[in-house]
Amino acid sequence: MDQRAVFGINHSLTGQRWGWRGGLAPGDGLTGRGDDELLHHIFRARGGDAADFGRLKTPTLREWLPDPSIFADMERAAQRIADAVKAGEHIVVYGDYDVDGATSAAVMIRTLRAVGGKAGHYIPDRLLEGYGPSAGALVALKQAGADLVITVDCGTQGFEALEAAKAAGLDVIVVDHHKAGTALPPAIALVNPNRLDEAPDAAAHGHLAAVGVAFLLCVALNRLLRARGHFAHRDEPNLMELIDLVALGTVADVAALRGLNRAFVTQGLKVMGRRANIGIAALCDAARLSRAPQSRDLGFALGPRVNAGGRVGQADLGVRLLTTHDAAEAAQIAAELDRLNQDRRTIEQGVTEAALSTAVLSPGCCIVSGAGWHPGVIGIVASRLKEKMGRPAIVIAIGEDGIAKGSGRSITGVDLGAAVLAAKDLGLLIAGGGHAMAAGLTVAVDGIAALSDFLNERLADAVTEATADRALSIDTAVAPRGLNADLVDVLETGGPYGQGWSAPRIAAGPFQVVDTRIVGENHLRLQLAGADGGRIKAMAWRQGDSEFGAALQGARGRPLHIAGRVKRDDWTGGNAVELELDDAAFAN
Repeated sequence: MDQRAVFGINHSLTGQRWGWRGGLAPGDGLTGRGDDELLHHIFRARGGDAADFGRLKTPTLREWLPDPSIFADMERAAQRIADAVKAGEHIVVYGDYDVDGATSAAVMIRTLRAVGGKAGHYIPDRLLEGYGPSAGALVALKQAGADLVITVDCGTQGFEALEAAKAAGLDVIVVDHHKAGTALPPAIALVNPNRLDEAPDAAAHGHLAAVGVAFLLCVALNRLLRARGHFAHRDEPNLMELIDLVALGTVADVAALRGLNRAFVTQGLKVMGRRANIGIAALCDAARLSRAPQSRDLGFALGPRVNAGGRVGQADLGVRLLTTHDAAEAAQIAAELDRLNQDRRTIEQGVTEAALSTAVLSPGCCIVSGAGWHPGVIGIVASRLKEKMGRPAIVIAIGEDGIAKGSGRSITGVDLGAAVLAAKDLGLLIAGGGHAMAAGLTVAVDGIAALSDFLNERLADAVTEATADRALSIDTAVAPRGLNADLVDVLETGGPYGQGWSAPRIAAGPFQVVDTRIVGENHLRLQLAGADGGRIKAMAWRQGDSEFGAALQGARGRPLHIAGRVKRDDWTGGNAVELELDDAAFAN
């Protein structure tokens, strides 16, 4: 396909204009040659510095890991934990009930036990206790004998709970990544790169998931214990063995795959491929992954299964799975999570249909609410609504007590977490917090309308700016036969891909539509043939009954240019590839 043809496509089947990502066409001022030239383009178009090409292409912890001491309270946290380990104190890791919380807790617990600490876990029940530490739970832990509690993936907004813990004489360390306000709750230490008082070099790591912050704390703890001579008569743990957990939590929490996160995921996938963690290996088996996991598998296959326990089942199943050393127990828990994930999908489908039926296009944020909606799936439904509406979305489940729980997802360029914190500061919420791409909240039913008005006014300009140019960003264009395994291999060396480091989008054509059919849950599968002999299978996910899907099914006899992400065809195997279709345009 002529690279210049991309600029001539202004009327695609989805109404988007096609253009080069970041305004850069492959070959624009690049110094690379051949495959490296394409990678140079991919890195530059995603904000990478040309000087970083080597460490972007091969992200290692040696190159990207910062000194943990740059983070506020990091040394204080490590010192308190080291003292607890030496004194034989009972440590409880209090984690959130999602994948980031489960992996964060697992990293902390496995490290603490490896250095000789006494560590247990506590995961709150989503329905009964809600998000974050509760005063009742912390006081009960103190009464049960806990000396130190480490909250992971929660706690930054836990003012009431941490006040109660302090009054009860319980030491608490907060390890989190959610947005912080000017005031911080009382804690022995609060390690969070998104503190407003964080130094610039530490704040630059604000895109870390909580599991990444927890890992850095474990590095700081290990270093301190080494300096104290703690490992003179015992083995020092190899923290690299925990990187698979860090990778899983990072991808599943949709953290931006920039900088350190790219190294976490790249190296974590290597560790995961060795099946060193019994729990993750069992999870891969339950997900029927017969090959080494890839980055996308963490978000679409493994993550949802770990999440299922906190959403519709027993909240601590994920932590138990990821910390066990018993293969039989791991297989049993993984099978249960797989079953719960099936239940979750059924529940989610019903809530999604109800939410979409009431949703209206709003200027800043699409907010829907309903009684009887399961709180465990509203975050996923918010993601579906965001995709449909093209703007931030919040789905609120109304409880019988008149209190409503909401979960929101945002689009790139719109900070939903900051907006929710602002609503909380104005008294519009009972509780709330989050980060740029996701947020959770608790609101009185009679306050939903005021919340909607506030968020729409606050976010309208940001949404307008983020969606002003509906250009479909293209990284390169090829002839039909260019969509092959060699291209996939080159592109994979530019990964891992995900939030903030999107998988390359390829334009190709022209093609003729040979066959179309609806498969699975309303997905459209196409067989395409190029005049140069190139043939490929394309998938348009959840487009079976959409206008785009109808246009594709009616496109026979007219040559098409297509755009999407090319990948190995796992179903067919061998060197077969398929395209995940984002858009198409008639060639004439």
